[in-house]
Amino acid sequence: MTDDGLLPEHDGRPGDGGLSARAKAVLALERRNWAGPGAKERAIREELGLAPVRYYQILNALLDDERALAHDPVTVNRLRRVRQARRAER
Repeated sequence: MTDDGLLPEHDGRPGDGGLSARAKAVLALERRNWAGPGAKERAIREELGLAPVRYYQILNALLDDERALAHDPVTVNRLRRVRQARRAER
């Protein structure tokens, strides 16, 4: 995948699958369950220091990145199915 500036640079640690710490944190946050409205957006701002719009841009780019699929196949495949279902509804 070509980097269009949405994904943070690789953090260079051996055996990390080529994903940056931020990319891994985005996937980890996406794995969690959220209690109520606004909780996820608050966590995005507080834990990652990102605006929700930027978070979703990075997440969407990660769904097309094979490194993300290798790192967390369950989460990436689930989100790919959700994205595809939403596109099919349009």
